[in-house]
Amino acid sequence: MIKTECPSKLNLFLKVGSKRNDGYHEIETSFQLIDLSDQMTFEICDTDIVIESDEELLRGTDNTIYKSAEKLKKMFNVSDGAKINIKKNIPLGAGLGGGSSNAATTIVALNKLWNLSLEKKDMFDIAKNIGADVPLFIYGKNSIGKGIGEKLEFTESIEENLLLICPDIQNSTKEMFDELDILRIKNKLSVNSDQNDFWDAYISRSKQVEEFYYSYSQDYELNLSGSGSCIYLRFNKKNEIDKILKKIPTNWRLFFCKPLQYSPICYI
Repeated sequence: MIKTECPSKLNLFLKVGSKRNDGYHEIETSFQLIDLSDQMTFEICDTDIVIESDEELLRGTDNTIYKSAEKLKKMFNVSDGAKINIKKNIPLGAGLGGGSSNAATTIVALNKLWNLSLEKKDMFDIAKNIGADVPLFIYGKNSIGKGIGEKLEFTESIEENLLLICPDIQNSTKEMFDELDILRIKNKLSVNSDQNDFWDAYISRSKQVEEFYYSYSQDYELNLSGSGSCIYLRFNKKNEIDKILKKIPTNWRLFFCKPLQYSPICYI
């Protein structure tokens, strides 16, 4: 059995460039791994890929875990199956890379469990075909990401504590890129932020989020991860965020997190 944690990530900044012929956009970003993690276990079973989870969506075949396992099984004609269990802690549709982290962990764990002897470069190439953020989690280190996020250059971790604020909404990454393209064509960008190009598209989707942003962005440095929906603050001492903690809507989720320098995936 292999048991490990799958960390999430934040985008310290995210710049979105032009759309490519393959449908992806060029980006430049800074990825920071954090200790908000899912727990996964992997065991060999007879022939099938079986996923057990507290999240119903992950118990089927339309998710990154199953797709990653099936891809490896077919590519390398693996006769064994795999029983995979995941306890989901990373919110879905939050811009935290939970699905990508799960996919990368699946590739790395099954490479070892099925004795495939793949080098990191081989796993990296497979990861690129699963999703744009999956290579980051194969790499397992904080990094500057370019291209579609697959061109990675190591960078040091931040040191501050982190407060994650997750509104009760899920964002589709594809829909958010489409919305950003439309806003740019119509020249309807109003948020003055160098941190993340998705702010306008994000707050336009929720009146509650828009009101929260404009109420507190002057007093606090609000950051957006990915295309949302997770907002986060960096702080050193808890008293720095006491005021905003009292103003967060009760139906939103909060997480206090620490930055990571390396992912647990590096030790599988």
